[in-house]
Amino acid sequence: MRMHLKVAAAAVTLAFAGAAQAQTAWDMPTPYPDANFHTQNIAMFAADVKKMSGGKLEIKVHSNGSLFKHPEIKNAVRGGQVPIGEFLLSRLSNENAIFEVDSVPFLASSYDEAAKLWKASKRPVEKALDKEGLIVLYAVPWPPQGLYTKKPVDSIADLKGVKFRAYNAATETLAKLAGAVPTQVEVPDIPQAFSTGRVDAMITSPSTGANSKAWDFVKYYYDAQGWLPKNVVVMNKRAFRGLDKSVQKAVLDAAKAAEPRGWAMSKTETKEKTEALSKNGMTVAKPSAQLMAGLKKIGAQMSDAWVKKAGADGRAVLKAYQGK
Repeated sequence: MRMHLKVAAAAVTLAFAGAAQAQTAWDMPTPYPDANFHTQNIAMFAADVKKMSGGKLEIKVHSNGSLFKHPEIKNAVRGGQVPIGEFLLSRLSNENAIFEVDSVPFLASSYDEAAKLWKASKRPVEKALDKEGLIVLYAVPWPPQGLYTKKPVDSIADLKGVKFRAYNAATETLAKLAGAVPTQVEVPDIPQAFSTGRVDAMITSPSTGANSKAWDFVKYYYDAQGWLPKNVVVMNKRAFRGLDKSVQKAVLDAAKAAEPRGWAMSKTETKEKTEALSKNGMTVAKPSAQLMAGLKKIGAQMSDAWVKKAGADGRAVLKAYQGK
């Protein structure tokens, strides 16, 4: 009789374990609104995971910083508060300079260059995050960064004293070198920051500009194509290992599909959102030769500083990127 009870108890335990596995749900914080192409790509990734896992894993996306604010997401995943999340890689530049390489101005200014730079830097980035118990699933770039201003800007001198929105250490440094006054502002807060006079200019993508309806608070967009910073999607290593092998494969296969899809979406986004800025009354133009020279001079300064800060890893990445 006792043996039968033990067998029955074991069967119940396995049944509950199977039910728990079948009902696994992951909360996923993201910084951007549902209309953002990064969030849309993540929604497709989540749908793929559910489909490929046969419903064993469902990822619930919490967009627009609704679950955790952008600066909190990485540590929330690392600490196991959530198993998966998305953030801007260069936000971690103060932890390791290797995370900032894609935000060095004019180091990689096109999608082809950005892809080559990601190939050169991917392994060091993965290694650094792995030490914190994080697995990189995929990375997708923002459209090339451009300059938004209320008044015409013909040279770097025109930015002196201007209150400038920053979103990471690189944009803060750029603002300071241009003589502007940087203020950290997250994407959801951009319209309010401009309307209340906290900032009067910014460098960001046409995607963020259009989604924030930049035409309501600035008049000029200079398509400088400064750099293409990347968002990364990471997961907690322990949470991943807790999935059965078939579900692990589903997550990795969905990520393999999400990265190239995201890059394609980013390219489409660049064209559509730049056109949207113009259609809504903004003056869209290339920077003057004088302004471009000033921006590239700042970029060269920042590149030199980055190499010194990044050390051997940084030199190795640049060597691989530049094919030397």
